[in-house]
Amino acid sequence: MAAIALCRFLAFLFLLVPSLVGSLSFDLPSIGPKDKDVHIIVEGNATITNRGIQLTSESDDEASRAKYVELLHLWDKASGNLADFTTHFTFNIDSNGTSKYADGMAFFLANFSTPSGIISQAFGAGLGLMDQYKPSPVPFVAVVFDTFANGKGKSMTNVSININAVLETNKSTAWWNNITQGKNNNASITYNASSKILEVVFTGFWGGQYLTGNLSHMVDLREHLPEFVNIGFSAATGTLSEEHTVSSWRFNSTPPRLVGSLSRSPAPSPSPPQEEKNKKGLLVIGLSIGVPILVALLALPIIYACLKKTRAEKGNNHESFPAQDMDTEFQMVSTGPKKFSYTELQIATNNFAEEHKLGEGGFGGVYRGFLRSLNLDVAVKKVSSGSKQGIMEYASEVKIISRLRHRNLVPLHGWCHEKGELLLVYEYMPQGSLYSHLFKRNSPLNWELRYRIAQGLASALFYLHEEWEQCVLHRDIKSSNVLLDSGFNAKLGDFGLAWLVDHEKTPEKTLVGGTLGYVAPECYFTLKTAKESDVYSFGIVALEIACGQRAIIFSDEPGGFKRLVEWVWDLYGMGKLMEAADPKLCGNFERQEMEQLMMIGLWCAHPDSNYRPKISQALHGLQFQVQVPTLPSEMPVYSTSYNVPSFSGLRSQIFEGYTSPSSNNSYPSHLTSYSTPDVSHNRTH
Repeated sequence: MAAIALCRFLAFLFLLVPSLVGSLSFDLPSIGPKDKDVHIIVEGNATITNRGIQLTSESDDEASRAKYVELLHLWDKASGNLADFTTHFTFNIDSNGTSKYADGMAFFLANFSTPSGIISQAFGAGLGLMDQYKPSPVPFVAVVFDTFANGKGKSMTNVSININAVLETNKSTAWWNNITQGKNNNASITYNASSKILEVVFTGFWGGQYLTGNLSHMVDLREHLPEFVNIGFSAATGTLSEEHTVSSWRFNSTPPRLVGSLSRSPAPSPSPPQEEKNKKGLLVIGLSIGVPILVALLALPIIYACLKKTRAEKGNNHESFPAQDMDTEFQMVSTGPKKFSYTELQIATNNFAEEHKLGEGGFGGVYRGFLRSLNLDVAVKKVSSGSKQGIMEYASEVKIISRLRHRNLVPLHGWCHEKGELLLVYEYMPQGSLYSHLFKRNSPLNWELRYRIAQGLASALFYLHEEWEQCVLHRDIKSSNVLLDSGFNAKLGDFGLAWLVDHEKTPEKTLVGGTLGYVAPECYFTLKTAKESDVYSFGIVALEIACGQRAIIFSDEPGGFKRLVEWVWDLYGMGKLMEAADPKLCGNFERQEMEQLMMIGLWCAHPDSNYRPKISQALHGLQFQVQVPTLPSEMPVYSTSYNVPSFSGLRSQIFEGYTSPSSNNSYPSHLTSYSTPDVSHNRTH
């Protein structure tokens, strides 16, 4: 029986081989003229130089594309299966020092099987993909690195995921990158065929250091793209210009169909030179001889691994996470919250109806519901179950917040992990988030409520840092995570990034959490978070409460943005601190309290963590029980003597093996989505 099973398995693997060969994989660590037509086809104004793919120069009204010579088999018509893929590339957008530049570049998936006439009309906002004034005749999906904003709610430089239209983005986020300095950056784009999530992680050079941002969007690529597509880069300039260069590129995909591929005709692809064809012929001959031998040697271990995996999947009820283990662990640590059934939460939220949605974040959606069993309004948070990080955040939130009891923390009532969903059930906060109120033109938050909210947030953080049995590092304190109950009392929520550490023990974790603008400067260098970094985030929120300004504000500074703490500190140094008070309050505030809140905000957000107060000191300061020290008139500049680890030293980083081309070190961090001020610019191209 064992011999028969082995023979059947070998036969299966022989059928599997052609499909595996059909996957697309290449690594171009240093792109140069040698790659032209052999690996990369250029169109429009694009050239390949020793620096890499030169998509545009400094000239106006240019449009170009560069695509890999082979097509990607993205999905299979017969089975409907999608391919997984991941790509990494190093790129540079440089305005050569001028503060006026445009338009940006994109990584695209589209079937440009022949040079398209529209590329000559795809300059400016068309980004080399389409005529900016007409619908695209060729369907495409693109990740755009935009350097000229369109519409409100976008920063001047931003990253977006676009489907068939450059000007109407499906998902976008700010990209903190100084184009005038022309630094090389890295990007990683991944598509998961199971979860249908397209994710991009990217670096930007800002304030003398590298920062990392991310963006994701759920999209079924079968609905928008043909079976076979080109992959490549495009860029354009209009009345303003800049250089766009791609210096390295690697790509890996899995075949969309693993069985029965022998019966399919080969994918159409551009014809490479005869030398390349000869190389491929030798590759096929080598595979036809070597693969059977390799399969015979590996068959028994593979069978054993498959059987082991099958047993594990059965033990986990075919879910992507160990549900039974979670149930046991949650019930051991939880003293109040309970497990809900999926059906119960489905009924409570009217099947997660769109009209019940309270908000959307990088984790997923939040829905309002009513639990009849508890006679209680609740907020049901969906956590993304498509990644290990999502599962970790879900488990962390349940295990930590279910054990905490404080009047200024959002109460967790329960959880659910059924049918592949990760759901958290919180008490509903009818007044929404602090963020949603602070930046409205007309907000019910008068000064008395604001000051009480600041005290409530400080009280919650004091409980987490110093009063509970262990120290809880929240790691993502920001105004959108401060919720307000019916009486406008502050409730700190979202413990997905929280860590438990023993009191007086230095954290040893080496991944940075948090949101850009709220993350303490040392975190980018040490790659660690501590009480002091939570205090820094609290200081930024305190300044937002007092000033009615976001953590990152629009300004005339190079790059168009300035940190709130810098702006307030500058006014403090000039003796004009009260000018930072929120003008929407129309002067209706207690001057002493306003000054105290802003000074405590600056104290907590001191660039040097050694000079920040403990949260207990900040809380007592808000109660006028502690005197705030005199701060220097100029904001100190953060400096470090740390040896900053490179990307290659961090196995967990998505850019494994990369280092910053401009130096020996780079500064990776994990940042969630962030909000930006409404900025409106109209293109004139």
